[in-house]
Amino acid sequence: MAIPEQATVPRTTGGPPPPRRLPVPPLAGALAAALLVSLVCGVGLGAAGVTWGETLRYLRAGLTGGSIAPDEVAAYTIVWELRFPRALLAAVVGAGLSAIGVAVQAMVRNALADPFVLGISSGAAVGANAVLLFGALGSLGVWALSGAAFASALAAMLLVYLAARTPHGLTPLRLVLTGSAMYYGFSAITTLMVFSAERGESARSAMMWLLGSLGGATWSSVPIAAGAVLAGTGYLLWTARGLNALAMGDETAAALGVDADRLRRKLFVVAAAVTGAVVAVSGAIGFVGLMVPHVTRMLVGADHRRVLTVAPLLGAVLLVWVDIVSRLLLAPVELPVGVITALIGVPCFVLLMRRRGYVFGGA
Repeated sequence: MAIPEQATVPRTTGGPPPPRRLPVPPLAGALAAALLVSLVCGVGLGAAGVTWGETLRYLRAGLTGGSIAPDEVAAYTIVWELRFPRALLAAVVGAGLSAIGVAVQAMVRNALADPFVLGISSGAAVGANAVLLFGALGSLGVWALSGAAFASALAAMLLVYLAARTPHGLTPLRLVLTGSAMYYGFSAITTLMVFSAERGESARSAMMWLLGSLGGATWSSVPIAAGAVLAGTGYLLWTARGLNALAMGDETAAALGVDADRLRRKLFVVAAAVTGAVVAVSGAIGFVGLMVPHVTRMLVGADHRRVLTVAPLLGAVLLVWVDIVSRLLLAPVELPVGVITALIGVPCFVLLMRRRGYVFGGA
């Protein structure tokens, strides 16, 4: 049986009418333009004194293979080798966390779910801290941190899957409970590792990573994360109708011809893989995958085709500006990105709860 085009999460009855939804094409176009402007601002703004004219000239030289004067090498390196890949990575991570947040909330039918509810991020933290604190996998060089984080994220995914599955498949409640339990277990291991480290600076780096940081962004880390996010988001868009059915419950999904258990297994693998790839290069950045899906539904409704078109763009713009604030607020000291997202996310969450006409996870 074909899934209806407009299968969405049902609204509650008896309350005020939902607010008017914005049309997706112009909103997506506006967000794409805002993202381009944000990327330029992310490259131009920083503690080092590089003018806007120089920033644009260095970007043009890097993109077109142009030449620069010998005395401009230092400024060019700041713009092209440090700030530009960092801004791009912020956009990629924001888009990935937002898209996976949409999928996870539908998969477990829980409005409080985010990409980290499956315990993948805390599992990745174990591998990352093994590198930062004890020098594990030193033979991998610059790939040691991201490689260890991604490998431990996949191991955590397998452990959560084996613990949560039943003869009847994966149920939303078991996924949430198992993921939450694994999160606390992995977090305890990470804390033990930090306290057992002998070098104070290593512990500081580990805590910075645990709270989210884009300071280690390089050109080599952007393509891998971008590829994972593009592939994951593309798959989610392709299966958006199934997500609409899944969000209404397994019985309703079955009536619409959707194998809820099979789809949930696929979504679990996609969510875990993308989360692992993102966390491996940015650390654990909270609230983006929780808040952006809700804000997007408030703007465009609950249809996942609409939500998955807008949410990645909105998340990308948000995280680029969050990274800018984290670099400038206490410059030259850099704040963890996760601190800023929490400071923004908590009041936004409270405001959303008090907004009339919006039902969490619904239209």
